Amino acid sequence: MAGSENQRSLLFTPYQMGRYRLSHRVVLAPMTRCRALNGIPQPANIEYYVQRSTEGGFLITEGTLISPKAGGFPHCPGIYNQDQVDAWKKVVDAVHAKGSIIFCQLWHVGRASHQVYQSGDDPAPISSTDKPISGRWRILMPNGKYAAYPSPRRLPASEIPGIVEQYRRAAINAIEAGFDGVEIHGAHGYLIDQFLKDGINDRSDWYGGPLQNRLRFLDDVVRCVSSAVGPGRLGVRVSPAIDHLEAHDSDPLSLGLAVVDRLNALQLAAGEKLAYLHVTQPRYTAYGQAEAARHGSPDEESLLMRSWRDAYDGTFIASGGFTLELGEEAVAGAAADLVSYGRLFISNPDLPLRFKREAGLNRYVRATFYTQDPVVGYTDYPFMEERQTRSRL
Repeated sequence: MAGSENQRSLLFTPYQMGRYRLSHRVVLAPMTRCRALNGIPQPANIEYYVQRSTEGGFLITEGTLISPKAGGFPHCPGIYNQDQVDAWKKVVDAVHAKGSIIFCQLWHVGRASHQVYQSGDDPAPISSTDKPISGRWRILMPNGKYAAYPSPRRLPASEIPGIVEQYRRAAINAIEAGFDGVEIHGAHGYLIDQFLKDGINDRSDWYGGPLQNRLRFLDDVVRCVSSAVGPGRLGVRVSPAIDHLEAHDSDPLSLGLAVVDRLNALQLAAGEKLAYLHVTQPRYTAYGQAEAARHGSPDEESLLMRSWRDAYDGTFIASGGFTLELGEEAVAGAAADLVSYGRLFISNPDLPLRFKREAGLNRYVRATFYTQDPVVGYTDYPFMEERQTRSRL
């Protein structure tokens, strides 16, 4: 066992995340689940989030689309029209009734899309570049099959304010739906990350080239959303050192530190800290930890994360491949204030209690991650039975 009894208990100590008082540090990570039919949350979405709610717990929703052209998966929820706002309000009210805090993750996939997910006269996905994602990666289509990613349209600088406005409007809608705050998805090879990473961004205008230029789109979005809902209701997620969807950067350490410096400056100017910074570990891969060796040694990963964590002035959430033991070590060693869990939370709706009681875990079934069944692989994972557990508190 990696941690001592004292280290283990730290995951279950209270934490003050800005204006929000949390009873423990096990966070539901955002995870695409494809159950919001036609972009509108359903009763199954309510049950799913309520199952994972605890008194004083913190939940972050799946990526939620900021516009009709922002998606790249079937049946992802949106937050850009009134029907979606009204449907999300039912989810939020039910989660609040369980005593949990919930943020809505605002998402635009950029070039990680396909013409079938686009609306309007121009079917090409937008990006910082016109380079497509290579054939090494495939996109899930509405019919359940996979296809190649198409070439995106390079977003002109003149259109960027309109995209920033979509983030602002979505954030306002989320607050109207009752969410406690919003998280800007700037990670994992999606639109904002496509501007941040020099392996994708090949622009020559003031949104490309030097690192400070590549930060500008993220900065525009964060400042605009912060002014709309307040810094204390805003979290930001980034992944400087992972290459999901070919989001490579030649200097991830400097990229992460530059993001942190920009967020610290924004907080200082606003006179209030952001709710948190959410960073994905370099060991994260789309398919678990089997490919993690290519991201460097554990010591190298730890150095990157520790550098960003020490530089950031505020709540730091770590994510990506965490187990109970790794989460304990992160909190005990001050490498993170909170730890978010994805796949383990899919298959264990009562994950905090299982961790707390040192109970066994259900295994997740990857084949049902992105289906549209409202029950199978979504709300049918069993809860722990008390007689099978051994309390250690």
